[in-house]
Amino acid sequence: MLESVIKQFREKIRRKEYVMTLHARREMLNDRLSIHDVEQAVLLGRILERQKDRITGERKYRVRGEALDGSMIELILKLSPTGKLVIITVYDI
Repeated sequence: MLESVIKQFREKIRRKEYVMTLHARREMLNDRLSIHDVEQAVLLGRILERQKDRITGERKYRVRGEALDGSMIELILKLSPTGKLVIITVYDI
């Protein structure tokens, strides 16, 4: 099941059908990551776990992947009701 989810995420990245929260943008900039680092991490990464939001009940996924410089980063992602991929946060590990 998680394999089909990561395939969906990768397709959304390829088609540029994603949005990034302001929080994720701030974290990306704080960790000196580019949007290309984020895209690569999703395209080559793997899902570590599925989470359920305590308030909304939405499914979120923790993904680990490699940035362009080879460092590892993690992202929290979800699919929105509109079908877009939402990058909730991103951080260097």
